[in-house]
Parts: sequence; C-alpha cells; structure tokens
Amino acid sequence: MMEIVFVADFFVEHILGGGELNNEEFVKIVSQAGHKVTKLRSFDLTPRHVRGVSGKFVIANFMGLSEETKTALEDRAGYVIYEHDHKYLSTRNPADFDDFVAPDEHIVNRSFYENAMAVFCQSAFHKQIVQKNLPFKNIHNLGGNLWDVESLAKMRELSNCEKREACSIMDSPIEHKNTADALKYCFAKKIPYDLIKDSNYYSFLAQLGANKKFVFLPKTPETLSRVVVEARMMGMQVITNKLVGATHEPWFKHKGIDLIEIMEQKRSEIPQKVLRVFE
Repeated sequence: MMEIVFVADFFVEHILGGGELNNEEFVKIVSQAGHKVTKLRSFDLTPRHVRGVSGKFVIANFMGLSEETKTALEDRAGYVIYEHDHKYLSTRNPADFDDFVAPDEHIVNRSFYENAMAVFCQSAFHKQIVQKNLPFKNIHNLGGNLWDVESLAKMRELSNCEKREACSIMDSPIEHKNTADALKYCFAKKIPYDLIKDSNYYSFLAQLGANKKFVFLPKTPETLSRVVVEARMMGMQVITNKLVGATHEPWFKHKGIDLIEIMEQKRSEIPQKVLRVFE
C-alpha cells in the first residue's frame, strides 16, 4: 500500500470543473486499489506538513502553494505534477506567445517542474507545448482523462439515440471558448443549431448528444477538452480547429462505443502510469 497526498487548489466539493472531476476520479480509483489517499487543498499545505509526510505527493493545480512549500517539496524529491493547464507561464496561456513559446521572463515555477519525478500532461499536444517552454526529460503524456463509470454508462446510452441534423454549440461565457465563431460557422453554412447550457451534467450531455455535430472553435490551446471527447463518445462529428488536444491523440479517430471502451481502459491505465513513477 502506498500513502499519497493529492494536492489541488479546489476539489469537486468546491468547483465542478473538468479538472476537478478528473482528479476526484483519480483519487477514487487509487483508493479503491488499496492505497491511502488524502486530499489536501494547496492553500493548506505547509513546509512542516511536507516534511512530516512519509508518502508521495501528486500535485494538480497548485496556485495556492507558497514558494516555501514548493521548495520543501523539491527538497524531499517525492512528488509528481498532474498538469491541467500551463502553470509554468506567468499568463497560463501559451496563445499569448508566437508558436506557444514564451520569453524567459514569462517562465515561472521552472525548478518546481524540473525537480518533479514526472510532469504528466493531458495529451501529446499539451506535452509538446510544455516541452517547447520547459525542455525537460520528465514530461509525459497521459493521453486522456478520467470519467466515472456512471457517466460512461450514460454516454453509452446516449450514443445509441437517434440524432438530429443539427449542430450543438456550447453556450459558454468564457471568451476563449469562442461561442461567437461557432455561431458564425453555423450561420455561414446555414446549419440549424442548438446552444447548449445546463448546470446538470447528465442533462447537458443529453442536449449535447441530441445532434449529429458539435462545433467548438477555441481561441486558446485546449490541453485535452473533455467536452470534445464526450461528443465523440456519443457518436458525434466534431467540427473544430487545431487547438484541441484530444484531436491529436490516436484514439480520436474512434467514436461511440469504441471510444467509450478506450476511456474505460484509461481508468486503469492513467492511474497506473502515475503510480509507476513512485514505484
């Protein structure tokens, strides 16, 4: 049995974001495998706590970590970084720079990444961008995300539903998700569309998967994009650009039940990749 402290700024009990859902499933899977996993918010982790833990640390979002705590983690050399975005950049947005390569003055947390046992990225596209800015050998691609068994079962059900000749567009207030250009695309092509927005996850999936196509044209790089993978798992055609990490993965050519089965395999594959570093 391994003792693991999983550190993040927020968990699902605070925010229902894609990263938080993924992290929660990672914790559940590793716990069910017999390991002792403790969740701890980054704001609550101190150098004294770091020195008092004999186990290993999985560091997800870490904006709440103090510089002293980062140094304490580096000194003990027993942590990995489960990267969800780009916290090595002062802006956290590689689209701010030509070819996604930031000048040195915009690189932050360099030693924290360099001294990690491993830095795990969401996709090959994500890894490529990270390595353009941090040319380290400890950067790896997990090649996917984690969904709970119930959600995968729901998408399996929805993948078999008859779909309308229309496009789904995510109604997002976040500017870089670029709902505006997705709407322009449908106007230009004279394709009927539905704007999808629902705080209930299963209801959101049902609305998203009711149409044959999903249009998503982000302005900034998506490390993976859970919603794009969800659309594919429900058998949809995805109209997007080159900024979506999922589209760079070899499994993206699959959809429907085939892709759901691949993501079911990821439930064991991804945690094993992370734990193997500690072993």
